[in-house]
Amino acid sequence: MNQKLIYEGKAKKVYQTQDPDIVVVEYKDDATAFNGLKKGAIIGKGAVNNKVSNHLFKLLEKRGIPTHYEKEISDTQTLVKKVQIIPIEVIVRNIAAGSLCKRLGLSEGAKLKSTVLEYCYKNDDLGDPMINEYHIKALGLATEEELDTIAKYSFLTNQILTDYLKDMNIELIDFKLEFGRFKGEVILADEISPDTCRFWDSKSGEKLDKDRFRQDLGQVEEAYQEILRRLMGA
Repeated sequence: MNQKLIYEGKAKKVYQTQDPDIVVVEYKDDATAFNGLKKGAIIGKGAVNNKVSNHLFKLLEKRGIPTHYEKEISDTQTLVKKVQIIPIEVIVRNIAAGSLCKRLGLSEGAKLKSTVLEYCYKNDDLGDPMINEYHIKALGLATEEELDTIAKYSFLTNQILTDYLKDMNIELIDFKLEFGRFKGEVILADEISPDTCRFWDSKSGEKLDKDRFRQDLGQVEEAYQEILRRLMGA
């Protein structure tokens, strides 16, 4: 089914198919952090991220959020709609962690009084700088209507995932989303995985995500597998 490689990023490869509206996404074990300054590999990460993302995309679809997901075809490959990615990274924050602590002088783990929505310009050369709605409209990255849709879907995704993960003793600290245009509609794309989310065990506070790689905490593969185990009940 795989044909021409049309894109390779830090964590995924994308191949064309015979259907112009469908592509194959292949998840890699490669790991990067700090805008590519730290590089390595997390064995089995590609399979975990593929299965976790697909599981959560299907959950969100059932709750009314359109996604690019079509069909999982192997442990590391999935058929998805070929979207035009909107060059905006959306970060949803429930608990203070990562760069938010550095920027605002907050203690890691501090509960925020309300959910925070942030936007970054998806541009590796510029280091994905933070932008606001006015920048987005001034640069022509998205229309006001598209931004309204993105914000609505982002908050709804947060609500759905927070409630769902709570039953598995997983606290959703924060996460990154990306959206794309498909036949005139804004839909959720990219991935939702331990690479793009901060997952903490709600009882012990143990980190079960890419921060274990970023911070050299060890047991990285085990953390990814634990998330998969809890979600899939394996």
